[in-house]
Amino acid sequence: MLPFVLRRLALSVPLCLGISIIIFFLAHSLPGGPLAMYMNTSTITAGQLRQVSAQLGLDRPLYLQYLDWLSRALHGDFGRSFSDGRPALAVIWDRIPATAELMVSAFAISVFLAIGLGVLSALQYRKLADRVVTMLSYAGISMPVFWLGIVAILLFGVQLRLLPIAGIGTPGQPFSVLDNVRHLALPALVLAAYTAAQQCRYVRSSVLDVLGAPFVQTARSKGLSERVVILKHVLRNALIPVVTVFALDAAHLLSGALITETVFAWPGMGRLFYDSLHAGDYPVVIGIALMASVMVILFNLLADVLYVVIDRRVQIAWA
Repeated sequence: MLPFVLRRLALSVPLCLGISIIIFFLAHSLPGGPLAMYMNTSTITAGQLRQVSAQLGLDRPLYLQYLDWLSRALHGDFGRSFSDGRPALAVIWDRIPATAELMVSAFAISVFLAIGLGVLSALQYRKLADRVVTMLSYAGISMPVFWLGIVAILLFGVQLRLLPIAGIGTPGQPFSVLDNVRHLALPALVLAAYTAAQQCRYVRSSVLDVLGAPFVQTARSKGLSERVVILKHVLRNALIPVVTVFALDAAHLLSGALITETVFAWPGMGRLFYDSLHAGDYPVVIGIALMASVMVILFNLLADVLYVVIDRRVQIAWA
């Protein structure tokens, strides 16, 4: 196991380096580049613009700028935010708890719905319940996150007035768990919808494959109850390939959070990325993009490790 993890970590290093190069050069190739915020200011003169460029080191060759940025980034210095002057990493760090809360909640909801509905759909193969779950799954996969968010706002926030439609808490009121959960409900459900719909299809397909396996027929022939057969034999084996899908989808939730946080004004990294991109705050934009990429790589590594842990055949191969 340890050699496998170390090998994957070693392979992740050049991948992270390549991603950092792409992100850095893409950010500098956007209109205006890192000076976009200053160029949009009508009061700044050409001389002042050249002075700012020299202070930021933007008058040097791009590869030297990258090497300087990489050296500082390895020490946790992504530069200072153009918007408020604080270190970019500190600005990003303030938003991580809100994004983590949203992602963990959405992931838990998606896994619960996917396993429950997927198993139900497989056990009721070609019956009414299977057709209903299949229809809901295809609807969840087809609906864009931003459109579903707007519909949820109009239905549950505007028409029915059941849930808040923006923010992480009620302005002017002290923090309370109930108020936080009410604000979290809509964005978490919307973010979980697409992932749950996809995962549900994987669970259904995997359970159907296992239901026809010889060891399941043997378990039934021994007189075991259907509940024991499903829980101890079918579900345990069906979830082996699905667990890796869950781990990979956890990373994809981060990209969905960008849209969800923007629609619901959730003060997380996604909303910060959107605002910083529009404001031309490139140190924050690059920092968020790089951190998100590293998280995707780590979740992929987690998926591989989980597969080795839960599948004995893979354990034997790596023994």
